Amino acid sequence: KMKKIIKSEEEWKKILTKEEFLITRKKHTEAPFSGNSFNIKNGGSFTCKCCNSELFNSSTKYDSGCGWPSFYDQISTEAVKIEKDFSHGMVRLEILCSKCDSHLGHVFDDGPAPTGRRYCVNSLSINYNESK
Repeated sequence: KMKKIIKSEEEWKKILTKEEFLITRKKHTEAPFSGNSFNIKNGGSFTCKCCNSELFNSSTKYDSGCGWPSFYDQISTEAVKIEKDFSHGMVRLEILCSKCDSHLGHVFDDGPAPTGRRYCVNSLSINYNESK
């Protein structure tokens, strides 16, 4: 079982920008099409902005047209946890980093095969690490 990373709000504020803090720790959402367009031609992985835990492999990233980075699967069954989100008058499935509880985005059942899922992720909640 992975060791949880727990920090105070003040500790998170020291290592994150204001926007990163609002998204990852306060569950805000960046504007669609505002994030970095990650170059994924060379492969690699996407890690949590807060704790650097591996979350998604670039091979599962696809262009969903929704304005946020989208993946059809997580890197492992333990990488991402899913919780019901009742905010904004609807029920959605929130995705969080299993290691530090960072808010990543939401997962929907309108993705491509083989999973049929779309992990819709705020670009400010992840880092891209190109394969060497």
